[in-house]
Amino acid sequence: MASGSDRNPIIIGGLPSQVPDFDPEETQEWLDSLDAAVDERGRERARYLMLRLIERAREKRVAVPEMRSTDYVNTIATKDEPFFPGDEEIERKVLNATRWNAAVMVSRAQRPGIGVGGHIATFASSASLYDVGFNHFFRGKDQGDGGDQIFFQGHASPGIYARAFLLDRLSEAQLDAFRQEKSKAPNGLSSYPHPRLMPDFWEFPTVSMGLGPLGAIYQARMNRYMEARGIADTSKSHVWAYLGDGEMDEPESLGQLSIAARENLDNLTFVVNCNLQRLDGPVRGNGKIIQELESQFRGAGWNVIKLVWDRSWDPLLAQDRTGILVNRLNTTPDGQFQTYATETGSYIREHFFGDDPRLRDMVKDMTDQQILHLGRGGHDHRKVYAAYAAAKAHKGQPTVILAQTVKGWTLGPNFEGRNATHQMKKLTVEDLKRFRDRLHIPITDKQLDEGYPPYYHPGRDSEEIQYMHDRRNSLGGYVPTRVVRAKPLPQPEEKTYAAAKKGSGTQSIATTMAFVRILKDLMRDKEIGKRFVLIAPDEYRTFGMDAFFPSAKIYNPLGQQYEAVDRDLLLAYKESPTGQMLHDGISEAGCTASLIAAGSAYATHGEPLIPVYVFYSMFGFQRTGDQFWQMADQLSRGFVLGATAGRTTLTGEGLQHADGHSQLLASTNPGCVAYDPAFGYEIAHIMQDGLRRMYGEANEDVFYYLTVYNEPIQHPAEPENVDVDGILKGVYRFKQGETGEIPAQILASGVAVPWAVEAQKILAEEWNVKADVWSATSWNELRREAVDVERYNLLHPEEEQRVPYVTKKLEGAEGPFVAVSDWMRSVPDQIARWVPGAYQSLGADGFGFADTRGAARRFFHIDAQSIVLAVLTELAKEGKIDRSALKTALDRYDLLDVAAADPGAAGGDA
Repeated sequence: MASGSDRNPIIIGGLPSQVPDFDPEETQEWLDSLDAAVDERGRERARYLMLRLIERAREKRVAVPEMRSTDYVNTIATKDEPFFPGDEEIERKVLNATRWNAAVMVSRAQRPGIGVGGHIATFASSASLYDVGFNHFFRGKDQGDGGDQIFFQGHASPGIYARAFLLDRLSEAQLDAFRQEKSKAPNGLSSYPHPRLMPDFWEFPTVSMGLGPLGAIYQARMNRYMEARGIADTSKSHVWAYLGDGEMDEPESLGQLSIAARENLDNLTFVVNCNLQRLDGPVRGNGKIIQELESQFRGAGWNVIKLVWDRSWDPLLAQDRTGILVNRLNTTPDGQFQTYATETGSYIREHFFGDDPRLRDMVKDMTDQQILHLGRGGHDHRKVYAAYAAAKAHKGQPTVILAQTVKGWTLGPNFEGRNATHQMKKLTVEDLKRFRDRLHIPITDKQLDEGYPPYYHPGRDSEEIQYMHDRRNSLGGYVPTRVVRAKPLPQPEEKTYAAAKKGSGTQSIATTMAFVRILKDLMRDKEIGKRFVLIAPDEYRTFGMDAFFPSAKIYNPLGQQYEAVDRDLLLAYKESPTGQMLHDGISEAGCTASLIAAGSAYATHGEPLIPVYVFYSMFGFQRTGDQFWQMADQLSRGFVLGATAGRTTLTGEGLQHADGHSQLLASTNPGCVAYDPAFGYEIAHIMQDGLRRMYGEANEDVFYYLTVYNEPIQHPAEPENVDVDGILKGVYRFKQGETGEIPAQILASGVAVPWAVEAQKILAEEWNVKADVWSATSWNELRREAVDVERYNLLHPEEEQRVPYVTKKLEGAEGPFVAVSDWMRSVPDQIARWVPGAYQSLGADGFGFADTRGAARRFFHIDAQSIVLAVLTELAKEGKIDRSALKTALDRYDLLDVAAADPGAAGGDA
């Protein structure tokens, strides 16, 4: 039998929890002394005494273990288990029916001609963990609040559907449409929890592993934030996150444990289904994942409850007076326990109990069948209930329940504990018969032999179904359920945006600062100002947002218990239990999780929040792009600001800070409305439109991404009769050419618009070219609309063919067309096929680097002089100028000499 090695210990230390006490009277005397010290002298004195005792114990060479992990037994001793209030027999019948229908649904989805698959084994292992929650803990939303928030493990979705079927929330036709969302519409069921695909059912998307635990932590924190700020009463809401032990390998799963402990989030419980298996093999074959996770969670400050063994182990542990059984449990690695799950009782007797006469003597009166059924704690309703009750009762810390189970439990010998069980999607007829017999499902051999296995429903009036309804009614309604109760928000008055539309006058400011000024005016609004949630990863000062510190303050549930080093400054760092700003530290993942929780509060709690998340644009979509998909999937709304944007704008920072592609990444997200504005008035109109679309009567399930820059420029006042429709749809004529005879068009976005204006002037004065400058506020939206038009035309060949907006907008504008931005060429190239004329794009393709802005732009050939050359090149192709002009321009502007470029504007650097 495999055992632990000295180099890789599988128990780290701890105190015995189920070893018999040889002298209970003496033990009680010591405990009474400690109680008296606490009661009479206080916790601080008691803590001091304990530390001195530990110190003396070490002096006497008494081995005092570190409390990083405990013995491989249940945390809650049998004598401490609470009364189980349910009817275990009825709950067993309910669970058996749920197990059957979940497996049958996946098996039927694998039938010939369909073959869409599914996962059976995950729910099979976690079914009891969910069932106890459904019957006794999960609060619904029928009482008018947000209820509990439950992050279901993605691969367990068949079991959640199967339970909903028993409750008449889903039909048999819907179960048969599992993973056939379009071909079986409107009955189709999504593969995993997907709120965007099933917006009345699922609340939280979790199947991208690691994002569930991260999201759950920040959801629990957002609940506290909303309550502290008086926006919603979330005091009754509890967040449950169901996770896999293999999933805990993802850095996102464990990366933010400290914030849950630091902020005392006792409204949060992780339930880690420790079936000891990943998708293809053991999680820790040579180790013990429960012990490892216990150590990590304890070290992070969590309350840990281990749920390892079911009640059949209680008599054995009670007679373990020498600790030999606990020691064997401690030193048996997971890989061996996985093997025991697939072997016979005689094998377990020989290999687990057999090499020590004391262990063998413990089971001498047990049959091989009884030994075989020594079970795991995650399958025992009473043990699970005890763990959940303890988690809910615990105060001051978040709780993790580490529940041991068997993957594929009850599915039979071909599934249980097998390495391949995650990929097994169909039960044979013999598998089904064994499964049916084990669950006592009243389905005949004939029904299984003659066709697809049928679903089982005990009848709407049956005792078990009525029991299920009664339990859910007593807990406030059915879960999972997504309900949107939020009302549209009143929109700010036009005067709120007036300052931004006046421009900056002679002052040069970056678009980042223009945005911050607009935000400041919005936060003053009496109706919606309090609903803004400011989020940044330790960079508020970089973005000029320290101006909010004194008024909005930084959220900290403990307040500010120190004198800030900058307390004498006007913009001093200020923390408050009711603060509006979330300062999530150097963690874009944490900030994005806050963004998602805040952006979905309109559905979770019926109270809209308006998150504004500002970050280095390089570290947004690139670093946490998976979470932005999660945000779109969860139907979250809000504003995302990619500050210090552009490949050449953030001078001095170099390659890893130089973003030339986040707009392209944003274009891949269907829920993201992305803009690259050049001036304050453009930002004002975009913000106004975003508030209307996301929080007004429209209530669209989108989020806005704006890229803003740190380069100071003079912002013009809003032109008279400005083309607002063009700003919002993606392009409008910003500055018409005034002199020159040869027509051309320059399209530019963001920080490139001033370069285009300079190029316009050079072209007119030196080359007789009359170029119009267009501000392309959104290459992405232009492409998205054009694609929609083409799709319509494809499917409606006999109707009048539509024309993309960008084509109509540029009609009559005599080309050629040159596009330029501080992004890689792929960004403006998105619209190339719909531009009515010759089209060339300039862009910052390749890695960024540290240098002056001018040098960088000359290197990428996107500066004003390079734009001039590009326009001349296109005109030469059309025969409108002589090609010799191109060499002249190249030499005149020293375009091959990076050092010859004007260094450009300084300041505004991060």
